Amino acid sequence: MKRTLLAATLAFPLSLSSAHANDQDDALAMAEDAMARLMLALELMIAAIPQYEMPEVLENGDIIIRRVRPAVEGDTNDDGIPEEET
Repeated sequence: MKRTLLAATLAFPLSLSSAHANDQDDALAMAEDAMARLMLALELMIAAIPQYEMPEVLENGDIIIRRVRPAVEGDTNDDGIPEEET
């Protein structure tokens, strides 16, 4: 009886350490997955932001900010005027 109790007492911490290691591995994998998804979301957000050139001030005081990427053909507002002209 004493040997069984001693064996169980010595084996119990070993089972806890392996469960703890699995929990750490799972947490690390979940953190890596979350970071990968966050990086993808940031990449998509940056790609969606329109890019513009430096503002240009004309002699009459008008400020022109030109778009770097050309608009896609067929982009129009609700009134049918292409977005570049508005």
